[in-house]
Amino acid sequence: MAMVTGSRYKREVEQYSVYMEHCSVYQEASVVKRQQSSAAGAKPVKRADAQRNSEALLKAALAVFAKSGVDAPVREIAEKAGVGVGTVYRNFPLRSDLIVAVFRQEVDACADAAAVLAAKYPPTEALSRWMLRFTDFVAAKRGLVAALHSGDPAYEPLPAYYDGKLRPALESLLNRAIAAGEIRAGVAPGDLLSAAVSLCRTPYDAAPDHTARMLGLLIDGLRYGAAKQ
Repeated sequence: MAMVTGSRYKREVEQYSVYMEHCSVYQEASVVKRQQSSAAGAKPVKRADAQRNSEALLKAALAVFAKSGVDAPVREIAEKAGVGVGTVYRNFPLRSDLIVAVFRQEVDACADAAAVLAAKYPPTEALSRWMLRFTDFVAAKRGLVAALHSGDPAYEPLPAYYDGKLRPALESLLNRAIAAGEIRAGVAPGDLLSAAVSLCRTPYDAAPDHTARMLGLLIDGLRYGAAKQ
């Protein structure tokens, strides 16, 4: 049998070490997943450093997914977040866990912005600003589209989560603008969300402000007939 050279042996040892490290990470992740599943709904409080890592991972994953898609290497996300690969798997044992967490975080942030804007701006301006915020969310979500339409059961609850959070947020802003006589009545929040999504499908050579300008035209159209209410 041929002898293994020193350099080759060293490479094989290194490869084996990496392999064992990954096995250990996956085993640990599986244990964490089982512990979480058996916790009967209990949600342990994360340490401050663990919470920071989780937040950094979600932020990094959103940027990487938007740029490279949801199949981007985990190492790329870890490097952008400034953590090790093992930290990624400890926080999100499955890739779908990370994708779902990113999606939910962005939906929550967009929905929560409605109340903040309503408290700060006049009715129609608050509505316009929220719609811009929503189109930013849609643009960021493009990297998640492939996963969300993959048929994976892990993503099945997300459309209902999206609708349950964003439709009421928009409806509150619409009702406020209608009550002020600035927007005509009879506008369905779901229709407006769909229209905004369509505006995000910009031509390849469109100017950076294309969506914002089209959204401005859409909001102006909602003003028609408002004074007759």
